[in-house]
Amino acid sequence: MMLPETPTAPERDPLAQARTLLERGDLEGAGPLLVEARDAPATRLAAHNLIERRFPALSYGQWMGCPCEISEADDIYRFFAAHPSSLNPIRDYLADGWRTLAELVLLLEQAGHPLLQARSFLEFASGHGRFTRHLVKALGAQRVVVSDVVADAVAFARDAFGVEGFVSAAVPEDVRWERQHDVVFVLSLFSHLPPATWSRWLRRLYGMVAPGGALVFTTHGAEAVRKQGVTLDAEGYFFTPSSESSAIDGQEYGTAFTSEAYVRARIAEHLPGARLLRFSPQHFWHHQDAYVLEKP
Repeated sequence: MMLPETPTAPERDPLAQARTLLERGDLEGAGPLLVEARDAPATRLAAHNLIERRFPALSYGQWMGCPCEISEADDIYRFFAAHPSSLNPIRDYLADGWRTLAELVLLLEQAGHPLLQARSFLEFASGHGRFTRHLVKALGAQRVVVSDVVADAVAFARDAFGVEGFVSAAVPEDVRWERQHDVVFVLSLFSHLPPATWSRWLRRLYGMVAPGGALVFTTHGAEAVRKQGVTLDAEGYFFTPSSESSAIDGQEYGTAFTSEAYVRARIAEHLPGARLLRFSPQHFWHHQDAYVLEKP
């Protein structure tokens, strides 16, 4: 005799249950369910963002003192979420932005351009705000401008952090922005550019620096070359058309490695009069070299 099969209970979905309770106005019931959903990889980011919007006492924003909502389209967050060493990708992502701020503060102090004295700060290739949220906490939104080639990233930064922003372009000559800034910060763009646009971006971004201001940019230098086992060409360059970004074509934004000699030669060739105030190997993320140029 065959016994009837026992119906399988539907899989429990804390995020869906929390949303239902929120629609009913039951915040007390929804909060613990959202915390539970934030611990599950499949629902982590959606639950996190709901908590940031509706539950300040349970939020990372309460702890960090800045807006902590994260865009669903953020490639850097996805990198942390997929990394085997990241047990809490939300915390790791937010902490990494704070780490970048600390690294930048040290670098600018060493170069004689203290961050808090910057009246206008342009974060170029800003992404979805991993660093921006912490910069705004330090300077205030009114002193910060962001730019990225991904329009959604700029829109997210405007809405989430209250900053001004403009959409960049695939080639430097098409960027429409005439204002100049005390600091132009370009983290991990030159570590992704093909040789055809590398020097052109250097000229264009230096043009956005106000007289007496500073251009800060990073590269994959000698240590990154050693770790990745790549071979630089005769000029000191290596490029491959692939990166962590899913939003930009690899031929425009891949992965680049440059020698210190290559960078210094391009500065001398394209930026006459620029002063190299600081070269700091492995300064950001312990593997990207940093350069600080001052415009006379």
